[in-house]
Amino acid sequence: MSNPTVKDDSVVDKTAVYDALVIGGGFYGCAIATELSQQGLKVTLVEQEEELMQRASYTNQARIHQGYHYPRSILTALRSRVNFDRFVKQFEGCVFDSFDKYYAIASNNSKVNAEQFKLFCRRIGAPIEAAPKEVTRLFNPELIEQVFRVKEFAFDTKKLRLIMQQLLEESKVDLKMNCQVTSIAQSGKWMQCIANQPEEISIGAKRIFNCTYSGINRVLSSSGLDVIPLKHELTEMTLLDMPKELEDFSITVMDGPFFSIMPFPARKQHILSHVRYTPHFWWLDNSKCELVNSDGYIKSQQYREEFGAKSYQLHMLKDAARYMPVLQDCTLGDSLWEIKTILPQSEVDDSRPILFRRDSNMPEFISVMGGKIDNIFDIQEKIGELDASSSVNSTIAGVEH
Repeated sequence: MSNPTVKDDSVVDKTAVYDALVIGGGFYGCAIATELSQQGLKVTLVEQEEELMQRASYTNQARIHQGYHYPRSILTALRSRVNFDRFVKQFEGCVFDSFDKYYAIASNNSKVNAEQFKLFCRRIGAPIEAAPKEVTRLFNPELIEQVFRVKEFAFDTKKLRLIMQQLLEESKVDLKMNCQVTSIAQSGKWMQCIANQPEEISIGAKRIFNCTYSGINRVLSSSGLDVIPLKHELTEMTLLDMPKELEDFSITVMDGPFFSIMPFPARKQHILSHVRYTPHFWWLDNSKCELVNSDGYIKSQQYREEFGAKSYQLHMLKDAARYMPVLQDCTLGDSLWEIKTILPQSEVDDSRPILFRRDSNMPEFISVMGGKIDNIFDIQEKIGELDASSSVNSTIAGVEH
């Protein structure tokens, strides 16, 4: 690869240069780096942790969506439905399907009723049927209108990590671990990335993908670029050991301030998320505020408690047991803490658009963020369109451009 003319000659002399640089070794970053390398590009991936997929790609409900979760956003639901089969086929080695999945519609405070939910599922082509009586009897009839059996799977986050590591190796992506990006700058035809590993290194690239999820604006701000309006929540999910009769169950009560329990194969337990109690507090990133360094919330219980974030494990479980009394026999395990980041527009209809935004001053610097792992195929299609498009900003299926 020939070196271009740059403003700073030291970039030519001392900087490793690539066709593409991906910041962030979560699932999206790994998948994008693999896709670019398979297109014949020279690619490097920079990750600040010791291992790949240690943060949001691990700390989530490990759900392979089929669309049931999004009755108020038909576009998000349809994209999930389309991508479900593709994800299950391509990442077969991490798919966990040895459980029965049920969605229960609450009688009060749900934003859809049972009949609306059935019609919605039929509209997007998602399998649905009435739950058998022995399952329905497990729910509180005063609080639940109807229970449905659906088809939805989980993934093993540890096995998915191994799959992505193998793909990166086969694709010959250059991995730089324990490496934190401090700034990005335009340097002639190239962009120059400065990072610590732990000593300072310089990396040149024609195109950079910022796939750092809750850290997207940290990279933008440190580089003097415009931040993107994003909402962050400190979230807590709790691991559970289920009673014997529920070991092969998954339950979601919707659609509103309710809960969901999914298998968490990586720990051979279940994981409980509650719409009311999982978020502890939130903040916004915008041009008028100082960015919050959220790492302390994740890595230190003492730090969380200083900001009033004490565990809501018991609150989650007790409320869930009101709807399904047998859940009171669950045994609580660890809490998993993470920062959940969404586009503010998602607050309106619970949609999950994908952020795919080119910086207006540095158009080959692209920030990417998705709320669901199975949306990766929409991202891959967008990457394939990059060189054919002059658009600065974009959003899929909600891609937020």
